Amino acid sequence: MTNRLNGSRRSGVAPFIAMDVMRDATALERQEGRRIIHLEVGQPSTQAPQVVRDAAARALASDRLGYTDALGTPALRERIARYYADRHGIDLAPERVVVTPGSSGGFILAFLACFDPGARVAISEPGYPAYRNILLALGLEPVGISVGAETRWSLTPELIEEAERRHGRIAGVLVASPANPTGTMLTPEALAVLSQACARQGRWFISDEIYHGISFGAETATALASSDDALVVNSFSKYYCMTGWRLGWVVVPERLVRPIERLAQNLFIAPSSIAQAAGVVAFDATEELDANVAVYAANRKLLLDALPEAGLARFAPADGAFYLYADVSTLTNDSAGFCHRMLHEAGVAATPGLDFDPLNGATTVRFSFAGATADMEEAVVRLKRWLA
Repeated sequence: MTNRLNGSRRSGVAPFIAMDVMRDATALERQEGRRIIHLEVGQPSTQAPQVVRDAAARALASDRLGYTDALGTPALRERIARYYADRHGIDLAPERVVVTPGSSGGFILAFLACFDPGARVAISEPGYPAYRNILLALGLEPVGISVGAETRWSLTPELIEEAERRHGRIAGVLVASPANPTGTMLTPEALAVLSQACARQGRWFISDEIYHGISFGAETATALASSDDALVVNSFSKYYCMTGWRLGWVVVPERLVRPIERLAQNLFIAPSSIAQAAGVVAFDATEELDANVAVYAANRKLLLDALPEAGLARFAPADGAFYLYADVSTLTNDSAGFCHRMLHEAGVAATPGLDFDPLNGATTVRFSFAGATADMEEAVVRLKRWLA
């Protein structure tokens, strides 16, 4: 008789609850034929831009679609560098651009290149759950720092220093602006203060900028404007509507390019060649993409105006991205159970705050307004009826 083998400890990370909700919602649609309103996942409802699809079709018809350089094709790395010149006025060497299999691949490469096992990395809570879970799976220690209205849902140098006094040396800091789940943005000045404080204190600074392009009046800033040592992660998933293409990038200090190349060669070999061919032209589709952002803005206004009538009246400042992070404390102290009932009884899928904040997320829910406006209208009707 053989001993039963079990999975590793590092595989015991928490689930990505938003994906679990999507799975359950899809099962209801498939098994019961119900129409579910999907507000659980941060995924644009529109296709990738036409020029992107056309470029992919040309590549499929004419290209061998073999491996590319591990760091990405020269054409895409050069085009990404030009994006920073066009949008932010930054002269960026294409050699510092690393093309990755989605932003998730970028975070894995950044964490492995910057941190030794056991290193502590500060993240905000609420925050994107995969930060915490990827860090844990890689043998690193996420240090969750609670943020709220008093700091406009953002980390500050003071909060990081206090966390270091309590937990020990913090080797790196990860921030997102616009943030998931709150949608809150750091001002350019606040982002510069954070990145420069990390540089002075010998900490790596990683800036998640995957929602750049989706903002509602506030200015988006890149950490590259204030620090050459920052690592900046971006993606084609959100603004460019290319979630399933699994394509992103990281801008890294020059001294990390070769270490990350070695890691990328061994972990991923190369990013998707067809996605890279399409990604080159994605930057030329701003008219179509900005029209999508106008839809998000309309959806945001609709929900902010209508959800209070359903009893949901308190939200984090939704400066960008396509999320509302709602306080549901007057309705429940069990956001997981609340979202389960909302899905099964009202046919509206949303993500419990516990996905983003294990300590304080039992009284919050994240709603994504990345879908069609008609879906937002239907969601409001269903929620008003359900919560009446």
